[in-house]
Amino acid sequence: MRTPFIVGNWKMNLNKANAATLVQDIITGLHTSIHEVEVGLCPPFPYLERISKLLEGSPIVLGAQDGHWAEHGAYTGEVAMPMLVDVGCRYVIIGHSERRQHSGETDFIVAKKIAAALEAGLRVILCVGETEEQRDQGVMEDIVAGQLQGALVECFPDDMASIILAYEPIWAIGTGKTASSEQAQEVHEFLRAWLSRRFGDATAETVRIQYGGSVKPGNIRSLITMPDIDGALVGGASLTAEAFLQIVHQSAG
Repeated sequence: MRTPFIVGNWKMNLNKANAATLVQDIITGLHTSIHEVEVGLCPPFPYLERISKLLEGSPIVLGAQDGHWAEHGAYTGEVAMPMLVDVGCRYVIIGHSERRQHSGETDFIVAKKIAAALEAGLRVILCVGETEEQRDQGVMEDIVAGQLQGALVECFPDDMASIILAYEPIWAIGTGKTASSEQAQEVHEFLRAWLSRRFGDATAETVRIQYGGSVKPGNIRSLITMPDIDGALVGGASLTAEAFLQIVHQSAG
């Protein structure tokens, strides 16, 4: 049984004061069903240490939105994976489409970051997804399979215990559009079949695959009930406690 994992990706939003208030409101609003769902928050880098302290004693895990592949060195503006561990992170998002688009990240770079994260003891949320044009052209499976192959080229079955996939159709990120639950399930099923061919059936059945792309309280229930959807990577709706808590609670059984 795969435990649903709901992660709030705050992206480049909030300030120190309202980030702290948001965390406190989320902690207060969680109820006993939380044991049925794993919950994570990924704040911007400057707030990680403060949020880490606020989360102490709570069931919420801390994650980062990115990390560098080098352990240390002359990489101005970058943050190493061991640094993330040092401030309390347990997860790191790697390969988000916005990083690929705006920072030129390739599958080769994503693979190096995954190796660095695993070496540092972090769990990885690996993002894959296609553009609307690619979907319309009928090459969605080729695109996401290529992303998986490139990112996981150096990984072994044992590594997959520390890797979560997040399917994020690029055309649905921040647009208000959402893949239907059937569309999302179709891709998640394809991803799990790919994992099965690459790592074996037993491993594929244990890997959690999140959906991301304009997830809201109004659509999470139809998504989470699909057999191969194991949670959500939530963007805009994670910036308000009420919406995020609704998503968490609707994902619990």
